[in-house]
Amino acid sequence: MILEGIVTTLDQEGNLNVAPMGPKVDAEMRRFVLRPFQTSTTYRNLKIRHEGVLHVTDDVLLIAKAAIGRPVDPPTRPAEFVSGRILTDACRYFEFRVAELDDREQRTTITVDVIAQGRHRDFFGLNRGKHAVVEAAILATRTSILPLDEILADFRKLAILVEKTGGADECEAFELLRDYVSDVARRRILDSDDRQP
Repeated sequence: MILEGIVTTLDQEGNLNVAPMGPKVDAEMRRFVLRPFQTSTTYRNLKIRHEGVLHVTDDVLLIAKAAIGRPVDPPTRPAEFVSGRILTDACRYFEFRVAELDDREQRTTITVDVIAQGRHRDFFGLNRGKHAVVEAAILATRTSILPLDEILADFRKLAILVEKTGGADECEAFELLRDYVSDVARRRILDSDDRQP
């Protein structure tokens, strides 16, 4: 099963990276698998430090901002057992260490062992608007590999769910993502026009 969450890692100098990620997990959460691309900061940090923290959160605005590279500075505290930071507003967190790292392919396979876990608060609950924003964030990170017309069509469908069932944070997050994808589409059109004779 894929669990959408946020992974925090530190670079060599101790700078925090916050990245949405969907590891493959099981119900026991003793070990899970991350699949970052080698171009990602998460991959580079885990290759150097071999530790991080996975967070279960319902903060879709944070997920959206992190997905498209907007600056984020969420409140954190030091992890207890690994070199890392814990998002203090997350519902649950899992401190982990890398057990195996296979980077023979562009998309790496990193198997990690959970060292410690904790809980800050209850998960908000199932909400179609929140889920629509998560799906939109995933689509926004795929603009280089999926056809933009399909992504834009999916955004039109997702917008209905956000408008009907989302709150202020969900609407703001969705607008950020829609603007980002629209900007990518505009830049592609301009680039193709520039290449025309």
